[in-house]
Amino acid sequence: MASSAKKRAIGLGENPEDSDNSSDENREDDEESGEEDSEASEEEINEEIIVDFEAHTILSSDYNGIKKLLQQVFLKAHVNTSEMTDIIIQQNHVGSVIKQAEVPEDSDDDDPDEVFGFITMLNLTERKGVQCVEEVKELLVDQCEKNSTHSMTEQLEEILSDTSKPVGLLLSERFINVPPQIALPMHKQLQDEIAEAQRTNKPSGKCHYCLMISKTCKETSKTIPARGGVPKDEYMFVNAEEEFFYEQAIMKFHYSVQDETDSCLSGRWSFDDVPMKPFRTVMLIPADRMSAIMDKLKEYLTV
Repeated sequence: MASSAKKRAIGLGENPEDSDNSSDENREDDEESGEEDSEASEEEINEEIIVDFEAHTILSSDYNGIKKLLQQVFLKAHVNTSEMTDIIIQQNHVGSVIKQAEVPEDSDDDDPDEVFGFITMLNLTERKGVQCVEEVKELLVDQCEKNSTHSMTEQLEEILSDTSKPVGLLLSERFINVPPQIALPMHKQLQDEIAEAQRTNKPSGKCHYCLMISKTCKETSKTIPARGGVPKDEYMFVNAEEEFFYEQAIMKFHYSVQDETDSCLSGRWSFDDVPMKPFRTVMLIPADRMSAIMDKLKEYLTV
């Protein structure tokens, strides 16, 4: 499974793959005029490199990469991302990690096996009582109470406590330079793996509901209406394809993470020089609507 993305060269106008072998050339360049040097650097810095990504089975060596991506979602929330990462690795019959397809031998990348993204489903119902699972449920109920209606909060609590209709937490995270086209094969493969897990009675088998926490943002100049009254179109999804999940959700609310975004993990978003305020958008989607979502993904993401 591979998808193309464009990655900007870094350094002093060098292709990252060539940086280790360029010392002699640099000495020669230093003898050229400052004007030529500046023009050459400007050209090379703006050079775009095609990078292919592909999916791999989740391994224990992916621990740090997965945990870092989880921290992008939960930021400073009281959720044990270390324990959650361990569970994701343990249940690697479900889910995948995104890695660069081929890393040149002369590449200056520190980690050729760097995780650029991952996808998995964590069954919250069958892991009831596990610390990180209970912390996620507590976080969502608390934020729903603060940012939505009392009736929605009660409904969410009821759904999370109903063991007859399991709830799965769908986690799909990637770095911003990985294109959305890779989401289609990743989600398709995940659905196949969940169905197989159910057939073989393995953890994270098919769930009745799918719960998602999406990274979103909106213009800082726009105010938020009364509780539960925020229109969808004011929010931009960082993972663009997740808007299709939003359209099928039977329950949805947003909460601000403005006060938690003082680290590089969260980023400070802006679009067309318009400052954006970061949010998390929570969605609950019936599992029987996943086929409609997959159809939308095929329609818009097929290359």
